[in-house]
Amino acid sequence: MNFWERITGSDLTREWKAFEARAQALPADHQAAWGQIKTHLFPYGDFTGRGLLPILDAALGLLEEASAHGLSVREVLGDDIPGFCAALAGGEGARTYRDRWREQLNRNVARKLGRLGG
Repeated sequence: MNFWERITGSDLTREWKAFEARAQALPADHQAAWGQIKTHLFPYGDFTGRGLLPILDAALGLLEEASAHGLSVREVLGDDIPGFCAALAGGEGARTYRDRWREQLNRNVARKLGRLGG
């Protein structure tokens, strides 16, 4: 990946299209699970989502393996897809982008108030 691809995000677009092409080859219930996984994993990403690519690749690979072996989504992921995604992202209580932004805002406000009060 060169500098221009990294700045424009064209490498992410290419990878994302490859993920979606792989997902289209899955059975309908596995495709629906892929949609839920994407929805529940995005809050754990950073601004670009670049850090999520290996996790999304692994999750899609798991769905592909399950499909190849004739396993249902429920047999592989269980009934709690949001919990599965939280575990993939670092366990229960993993920080989402909202948490990181909230902490940054609180630090900035505290720093400003410290300057005003002192």
